Amino acid sequence: MARDPFEFVQDAPLFVVPRMLDQLRGYREGARLADLPGPNPSPERERLAAALDDLADRLIAGIAAHPSKFWVLKQVQRCLEALQEEDTEAHEHVGTELERVLAIVGIESSDGVLAWYLGGIQVKRASRAGWTGFPSTR
Repeated sequence: MARDPFEFVQDAPLFVVPRMLDQLRGYREGARLADLPGPNPSPERERLAAALDDLADRLIAGIAAHPSKFWVLKQVQRCLEALQEEDTEAHEHVGTELERVLAIVGIESSDGVLAWYLGGIQVKRASRAGWTGFPSTR
């Protein structure tokens, strides 16, 4: 049974400062998907990079007006939905990039949103690292 990926998201305010916006711009202009195997450029890399660029552009343009965790995760959701047909390896690399973006904006946990869309890849990596940040259902 599918659940709402935002069911356990706990909204929180974000503190948008010029440094954050500079880091988002740097991310947008910098190297991404460095560990993705295969030729560079490739159609897959181009698709993934375009989705990440679109996300960065939306965040740069809108985070000051919408400084909340929920809003950022909704933007991430749009990126993930655009890439849902990609293979598991692409999902893993996109997940790593999305974790970088969330760190830039000061979000420590996606409250399960990344795991919901990435088919457990992030859950496995997080559990190996000892992370148990999913909310209790008690």
